[in-house]
Order: sequence, then structure tokens, then C-alpha cells
Amino acid sequence: MALTPRLDMRQSQSLVMTPQLMQAIQLLQMSNLDLVAYVQQELESNPLLESVSDDYSGDSGSSDNNGEGASEAQGADQSNSTNAEGSDGPNSEGTSDSASDPDLSDQFSGESPEQMDAISNDLDARLDNVFPDDSGPQEQAGPSLNDPWMSAPMRDGGGNPDYDLESVLAGEISLADHLEQQLMTAIADERKRIIGQFLINELDEFGYLQTDLAMVANRLGVDEAEVSGVLDSLQSFEPSGVFARSLSECLAIQLKDLNRYDPAIAVLLDNLELLAKRDFVALRKLCAVDDEDLSDMISEIKALNPRPGSAFGHLTVQPVVPDVFVRQASDGGWRLELNSETLPRVLVNRSYYAQINETASGKKEKEFLIDCLQSANWLVKSLDQRAQTILKVATEIVKQQDAFFAYGVTHLKPLNLRTIADAIQMHESTVSRVTSNKYIATNRGTFEMKYFFTSAISATSGGDSHSAEAVKHRIRQAIDEEAADSILSDDALVKLLRESGIDIARRTVAKYREAMHIPSSVQRRREKKATRA
Repeated sequence: MALTPRLDMRQSQSLVMTPQLMQAIQLLQMSNLDLVAYVQQELESNPLLESVSDDYSGDSGSSDNNGEGASEAQGADQSNSTNAEGSDGPNSEGTSDSASDPDLSDQFSGESPEQMDAISNDLDARLDNVFPDDSGPQEQAGPSLNDPWMSAPMRDGGGNPDYDLESVLAGEISLADHLEQQLMTAIADERKRIIGQFLINELDEFGYLQTDLAMVANRLGVDEAEVSGVLDSLQSFEPSGVFARSLSECLAIQLKDLNRYDPAIAVLLDNLELLAKRDFVALRKLCAVDDEDLSDMISEIKALNPRPGSAFGHLTVQPVVPDVFVRQASDGGWRLELNSETLPRVLVNRSYYAQINETASGKKEKEFLIDCLQSANWLVKSLDQRAQTILKVATEIVKQQDAFFAYGVTHLKPLNLRTIADAIQMHESTVSRVTSNKYIATNRGTFEMKYFFTSAISATSGGDSHSAEAVKHRIRQAIDEEAADSILSDDALVKLLRESGIDIARRTVAKYREAMHIPSSVQRRREKKATRA
């Protein structure tokens, strides 16, 4: 059979990812902070887009009035200055001008008019153009802050009314800046200062030195002993505990500053892993102390700061801003409302487009305007579609988890993305993008939308499945209520949950317990015994 080329016509369907569709998908999965930044970038690049504020119309009217008032005031100043110049213009002789000027009349009071004309000819200038004598009071070389024409914002710190001098003076000091100030006063040798500055630059955000001293000595071309000596000096800086290379060394530095470092607590710091396991029996043997002394040492360690550098230059934690509010309606249902503060409002300035389009002559200019108009229209449409999709998904989540909003986390039902997607006739990927980085403010707190999607755990009697989040809540509640002489093991928790109708395995209980950072039953028993002692 011979292979020959031929032409065929086939009809098929395919999804093409246009730039507009990619933009809509990108906007859908953005958080409210990312969305504001993205819209602000579009406002700067697209001249046809305008931001709409709540006082948009009021501001425009006030700005016009202010502008007209400023023009009238400026015109009045110009007319006054013109009238002043015109009053001096017709007098070309200069004698009457000098006589009317109090300074010149005092200076040339003993001269005759003929002598004053001779002086004018010698100077080749009119006497009314002569500046007053500098022997009088010295004037300042610039405007005074007390001048009556100086506006209040300028007297208070500049022409910008938003100028805040207090915020400039109260700028946050970083850990490196704080240590560099101490370095300049504590170490005078320039060679050691260079080593100290290098070690400061190697600190992490918590104040720990993660760099090997041999590497520092090799890079700087000095002896390791010299670097170690500089490090000893730096470890005396504030905050106490900086430049430590491990947690035990950080705690030891702080205890030495408090004069509470002794051989017993040194052994305890060398065995912090036993303290983490609550193995107090082994610690008592190693430290050679009784229960009371061991309890005192543990209390002293708990009072220390394991991250001394975290107090400097910390990042401001942004509060969670909900995207949807859920409130109880008068009929017993739930009313959902989008948070308008998280929705950037923009509009397309079509009048400006029509004005520029009339003056545009070149082909590239018209194409640029058309692209800007299409991009602006699509952005407005995408923002509206994003808001509607978020509201639609949130409404279905509230409908599915109605028992949670009414009775609490124990009534949280198992839920997956497909259930929501089928109910609102959307794809699972769309629901996944909507629920990412979106938050709902409810009567029980603010939750991420993904919080309501949990896996299912079977019931023992074949009834409705239980949510994994509800099971975690039951485990934490049971551990919080356990007595000191009756610590619940993982097997005991499994038995307790099965009595409640939850069919769960022991390894699942252990996994949930570790995910909630709850220690094992052995560690909890040791800790509660130490607390009672």
C-alpha cells in the first residue's frame, strides 16, 4: 500500500486559552490584596481606566470650585501688582519718586534737585532703583515659618498635608542596625570591627549565627581564634542571646546574663531533647536534683526568649479581611453579602476615549486606543464575573454546611469540590480557584473557604459519615477534659470515638493528634505529674 499525502477537512472542538480567559482565571484565584495590587497596575498602564471611590462625584465638584477660586485669587494678585507698577510708570523724572520714598528722602534730604540729577548721571541709574542701605536691620535669607502667608501644613512640616514627622522619627530599627550601634561603641579596633560587621550580616531573622567560624576566618583571611574572640564580645550585646549557634547556647547566654547558670542547668540545656519528651525521671538523674529544683529550672527556661532577634525588624502581620459576610436572616436562614471594601471598582472613561480618538491620526495610535478599550472592558467584566462566582460558591457552601453555622464544628459535614461544582454547574478547578485565599466571616469566626471541605470518616452503624475536622475537634475536646490520673492513650481515644459512632483507626487518631501538635499520652502524663509536683 503506497503512502501518499492528501488534504482532509475535519471539524473538532477545542478550548483556546486566550489572553482574556487567562486574565479571568488569574483574577479568580487572587486574594483581595493581590487583586488590589493588580488593578492598581492596570490603572497605571491603561489611560481609559479610572478608579471609582465612594466620594467620586463630590470630590470632582469640590475640586472644580477650588480651582475656580484659586484662579480668581491669582487674577486678583496679578491685577493688584499691575496697578502698583502702573502708578510708578508715568513718573519718569525720578525726583518725585525719590521724595515719596521715605528711605531715599532721608538719605538725600540735604541735596538739591540739581545735585540729585548729577548723582543720577554719575551712577547711570535712577535713584528710585537704589536699594536701601544694608546698615539697617539684617533680614533673613529666606521665608520665615512664622510668616502670616505661610500655610499651616507648611509650618507643620512641609507643603504635603499628609506629612507625618512623627512617623519618620519613629522609624523601625532593624536588628542589624541595633547591633551595629553597639559594635561602634564596644569595639575600637578597626580589624575586629570588620569581623564583627561580617558576623552581623550572617545573622538570621531570629538572631542566630548559622555560619561556621572556620568559613568566616577563611573568607576574611584571619585566624579562627580571632573570629571566636570577636564572637565572644558580640554575644554580650543586647538583646541577650544573639549570635548563638544553637538553642542551648542561646538559652545559656541569657542565663549567664541573669547569673542563673550553674552546672545543673548546664546539663539540662545539653539534654533539651529529654525536656521536649517530658522525660523528667531521666533529667532528675542527669542533673542530680530533686523534683522541686527541676521544676524551678524548667520554669526559668520557659521564661527565656528562644528567638531574641524577633523583636527587631519584624514584618507587620496583615489582618485577614473577609471576602464574604454571612449573617443570620430574620426568617432563620442565612444572608450572604460581598465585602465591598475588597472589591476594587473601576470604570471605562468612554468620553476620554472619544476625545482622543478624534485627534488620533496614525494607525498605531488607533490600534493602541482600541487595545486599551478592549482591555478595560474585559477587566471590568472579569471583576464582575469574579464577584458573582465568589458569591455563588459561598452561597452553596453555606447551604451545604448549614448545621455548622447553627450548632458548631461538631456538626461539620464531609464536603468535596465536586459536590459544590455539580450544584452550581461549574468545573471543580473553578471552585478550587474561588476557595483559595478567600475568607468567610461568620457568627463563629472567620474561616477560609477551604476549611469547609473535609474528608469523610465512616460511621460505625452505617449512618452519615463524619467530617475529619469534626473528629479532630472531638479528639482535642477529649484530651482537654482528661484527668491527670487517667490519661487517654490513642487506643482509648479510638474506643471513645467508636462509642460515639465514629469508625476510625488508631493510626488516624495518631495522625490527627500530631497534626494538632498534641503530645503523646506518655508525654502528657509526665507533664501533668510534674505540674502537680
